[in-house]
Amino acid sequence: MTTTEIQNEIIEDFLLFEDDMESRLFYLMDLGKKLPAMSAAHQTAEYIVKGCQSKVWLFPVFEDGKIYFEADSNTEITKGLVSLLVKVWGGKTPEDIMATELYFIEKIGMSSMIGSQRSNGFSSMIKQMKMYAFALLNK
Repeated sequence: MTTTEIQNEIIEDFLLFEDDMESRLFYLMDLGKKLPAMSAAHQTAEYIVKGCQSKVWLFPVFEDGKIYFEADSNTEITKGLVSLLVKVWGGKTPEDIMATELYFIEKIGMSSMIGSQRSNGFSSMIKQMKMYAFALLNK
């Protein structure tokens, strides 16, 4: 699937909950629970996303010109947030990641779901994933 198709799927999934913010948050936490387990060896200071109030780890795996991500967090909501990014960008080329406009964030009403601290942390996750893509492009 393309990043556009994946984002549209995320939007459709969240639209099922209409304006029920509590259900949206529970769904977000459920997405985090479905994130594949991250190797404990990768849960180190080197892979912590700076700028997040919660602990978030992102480990990039470069394979066949694509980036795959292992991710985890110590809080359920934040783990759900990072799982959305892994869903959109996991298995994509660095060029795809750098070129993607993440419009799903606004369309699902993310800002009303999470507070400003988590929004800042979410931005830090996006920035970190783009930095990994940029580094691979400039190898």
